[in-house]
Amino acid sequence: MILGILFAIIFGLIVWLVAGYNRLVALRNQVANGWKQIDVQLKRRHDLIPNLVNAVRGSMDFERDTLTAVMEARAKALTAAGPADAAQKEGQLSQALGRLIAVAENYPTLKSNENVKMLMEELSATENKVGFSRQFYNDIATNFNTAQQVFPTNILAGNFGFKPAELFEITDAKEREVPTVDLSRK
Repeated sequence: MILGILFAIIFGLIVWLVAGYNRLVALRNQVANGWKQIDVQLKRRHDLIPNLVNAVRGSMDFERDTLTAVMEARAKALTAAGPADAAQKEGQLSQALGRLIAVAENYPTLKSNENVKMLMEELSATENKVGFSRQFYNDIATNFNTAQQVFPTNILAGNFGFKPAELFEITDAKEREVPTVDLSRK
């Protein structure tokens, strides 16, 4: 009888260990997949930017500083390593792109150029996909981090070397500012 109870306890403990470990592995893989989804969208974004810059370059001869800032920010973003670094560098790229789009609005020839319109729409759609991918990644990373911190799974996580996942978060205070929209007719 006691041997049966002892066997049941050991068996239950083994099942719990295997299930807990497998859950942590599954969450870690989901975090990696979430990051790869962001990476795919960022690559698409990075590939669109040179096309957009080339499309507007001829019409914006005296806006070289804006174009240069976009390309420099893109080059830095391509070197990002990990979510925190990527968030910081992608934030700088977003700011540079915002300036480019604002400047492009002042050029009627650009606003009517079909190539520029198409590239702007593609970039806008890609920005939305990046946002959704970031949200998915942060949700999965938070689940993974929580699973590592709650008892008794935290014992497994510590013993098997699981590390918390970095979250993709805004690090630049300028990105937190609410944009000003003026729809009044002047």
